[in-house]
Amino acid sequence: MNPTLSPANLTEIRNEEVVYQNPLLFLKIWEIKHDYPQCGLPDPWTWHWHKQVEFLVVTQGQLGIQTKDAYTIMEAGDVLLLGSSQPHRTHKYSEAPLHQIVFQIDLTQHFDLSTLAYLHLFSELTHSLEPFNELFRSNSAVRANAYQLIRQIHEESQTRTIGYELAIVAAIKHLLLLLLRNDKRDLAGLTEDSGISRLRPALNYIDEHLTERITVEDVCRILNLSYHYFIKYFKKVMGLSFIDYVNYKRIKKAERLLLTGDLSIMEISYEAGIQNMAQFYKLFKRYNQCSPKEFKQRLRDHTDVQDEQPAAVQTE
Repeated sequence: MNPTLSPANLTEIRNEEVVYQNPLLFLKIWEIKHDYPQCGLPDPWTWHWHKQVEFLVVTQGQLGIQTKDAYTIMEAGDVLLLGSSQPHRTHKYSEAPLHQIVFQIDLTQHFDLSTLAYLHLFSELTHSLEPFNELFRSNSAVRANAYQLIRQIHEESQTRTIGYELAIVAAIKHLLLLLLRNDKRDLAGLTEDSGISRLRPALNYIDEHLTERITVEDVCRILNLSYHYFIKYFKKVMGLSFIDYVNYKRIKKAERLLLTGDLSIMEISYEAGIQNMAQFYKLFKRYNQCSPKEFKQRLRDHTDVQDEQPAAVQTE
């Protein structure tokens, strides 16, 4: 049968708190095994998100995963990357046993002074991590290397033999280098120190006050910079204006709220800090090429997946 998304599936989105196994490594990695035959879409099939980046690796069986952009079936040997705060949900796709590794990490904590120039390429402030999934799909060698590195990180975290921290950090750096050197986008010209660290207090302030009115004067006071210097500096560092950046963050928050299904479009607009509905629709369409209502319908369409088994449990 082809189940469609029921209202119950859209009523909850959970902000998952990630507890690091080693606070100094800023990561959590574990293996999940489902050896029972039951599979299919859980009911309810709830969304969750977390600020940490997540790598998913399937070592056996098939895993179904939905994001706001696509529904994907992963098989043994596949690797998938979920960006920071990206809502997602997973399920066991087939009757065969499913074994997967879940790797959650704050990548920004793994850059020191010698590698700081590359931080902005992985911090998602100006560049999404999602294009790396196309790299995994199109380049079997990169996919296989990433698969082995993540399995190595998992093994080191389990055995904890002397020096395991060094081994994990080395594997993480190797993984980042693998992505950087094989990505087909023109990232080489973007490797200079972007000055994002200087803007960090302002960026944090924006994240924490999206529901409220945010002005240039507010962040100028935080950074102790003049108005005109700040707007020029922000545009130079971030590649877009202060207003465009705030609007982008507001729309991303609205996307997460749309997944809940229990707020009206007007309520979502207000929660995202946009009081003018016409402006909200205009901005939303600019970033998603569709209206909020069409965006939600697209999510329903993505969930119209093949599933010949009764409802099952989620895999995360």
